[in-house]
Amino acid sequence: MKTPQVRRPVITGIGVVAPNGTGAGAFWKQTQEGVSVLDAVSREGCGHLPLRVAGEVRDFDPVALIEERFLVQTDRFTHYAMAAADLALDDARLGRADYEDTPYGVGVVTAAGSGGGEFGQRELQRLWGQGSRYVGPYQSIAWFYAASTGQISIRGGFKGPCAVVASDEAGGLDALMHAARSVRRGTDAVVVGAAEAPLAPYSVVCQLGYEDLSTCDDPARAYRPFTADACGFVPAEGGAMLVVEDEATALARGAGGRAELAGHAATFTGAARWEESRGGLARAIGGALAEAGCAPEEIDVVFADALGVPAADRAEALAIADALGAHGRRVPVTAPKTGTGRAYCGAPVLDTAAAVLAMEHGLIPPTPNVFDVCHDLDVVTGRARPAELRTALVLSRGLMGSNAALVLRYLPGTPL
Repeated sequence: MKTPQVRRPVITGIGVVAPNGTGAGAFWKQTQEGVSVLDAVSREGCGHLPLRVAGEVRDFDPVALIEERFLVQTDRFTHYAMAAADLALDDARLGRADYEDTPYGVGVVTAAGSGGGEFGQRELQRLWGQGSRYVGPYQSIAWFYAASTGQISIRGGFKGPCAVVASDEAGGLDALMHAARSVRRGTDAVVVGAAEAPLAPYSVVCQLGYEDLSTCDDPARAYRPFTADACGFVPAEGGAMLVVEDEATALARGAGGRAELAGHAATFTGAARWEESRGGLARAIGGALAEAGCAPEEIDVVFADALGVPAADRAEALAIADALGAHGRRVPVTAPKTGTGRAYCGAPVLDTAAAVLAMEHGLIPPTPNVFDVCHDLDVVTGRARPAELRTALVLSRGLMGSNAALVLRYLPGTPL
């Protein structure tokens, strides 16, 4: 009896739209240098709100990147996702000629935390101020958290398995493994990731209910996880999209894999129960290691969730030690998002992109604005640290209680 061929899901393309740069190259340059781009919120209508600092995507012109017929139907969060998807497809060298005969072989999966708040607010204001005849027909779809999946699949002509993951901030990692499992079941490629746009006034007001949101007005001190001065997290716009393919299929068309999505696990411990997240996150790490067939000491770097809340930071440090044993106190830990803010579901996908780039360049990026670490962790601060990296662990937790862990394995030979 012939043994069935094992399909290996690998990342072949990375597309980024982030506060510190658009495109993987620009993003990595700022990330490896530890540049912080956190600044005062400048979005119209937000000046009077208590949120003072955020990570805004600047110098992004959707008109130059996306066709008008899609722009009028979509919110800013989908503009970011579509642009990042284009960048990822270009990076993977996956064009229409590669799938025009097999469109059902390419799927789309995104994660979203809140959907299109800016579009929804604008249309509701028209409803209140002018009446129902002034509300556009796309109000019914543009705000919806599944909009990015739908629009990317329509625009690209992708007819394979499509989905949206709604599992809190950790949904960014869950979406990646959803894509990986689709590839293992037979899909050739999946465009996957998350991008968020949480800085419209309506969206900001919704976030003010989060006790963990930082309202500090000093960009250098507003988001400092793992320190005694931790006072919450700073939100951010943007995110990343990746192309995940079956390795054999990618090689057949001349594309190389950059990293393998080797293992993943998710748990749930309840909203704001940060002490309990220690056990939940440790269990997720253990599950991801088991699926990857990876020993704790094989982990070369941890990209931390790094919420910036003392109880949550303590729980994460203890979870890493619980899951990785003595190695958990020695393994380098980093959180580049302290320089850009947390883009909700987009945050762990950006961390995944950074982890792949870190393995390719042999360099662990630093954790901006963090110096006086008060937990038993080897947090990389100040400047990037050279290291031979073969396996990375990416962690994520959501404010509503989801926990997720992802193990990435570097595929040597990838061109930089």
